[in-house]
Amino acid sequence: MEFEEALKGKEVEGKEKHVPEIDIIRGHGQAKADFVRVTVGKEVKHPNTVEHHIEWVELYGITKDGKMVDFGRMNFEPVYTEPTASFHVNNIDDFKAFCALEYCNIHGVWKNCIEV
Repeated sequence: MEFEEALKGKEVEGKEKHVPEIDIIRGHGQAKADFVRVTVGKEVKHPNTVEHHIEWVELYGITKDGKMVDFGRMNFEPVYTEPTASFHVNNIDDFKAFCALEYCNIHGVWKNCIEV
């Protein structure tokens, strides 16, 4: 099995929301900073118990010249945190797409990509 085959997306989403939603936030705060926010369970909350929770999200960017940039991973503690992470991104206009992965301790790895 190839890694790509293990990734799940919108086409298999059920009632428990797993697909990471990606939002671009431009000019936030006094510093007018740009962020990319990744949220799991934006419309319908994902369970957040010790038995069933989102463990982490990762964000990647694809530059206009095709280079992949790893923005990092945010780990979550069940019960006490919500699966939302904001990544400060310099020069959002240098990117043509952003992709996020997330890991549910029961249902595996899920993906989503958006074009800028």
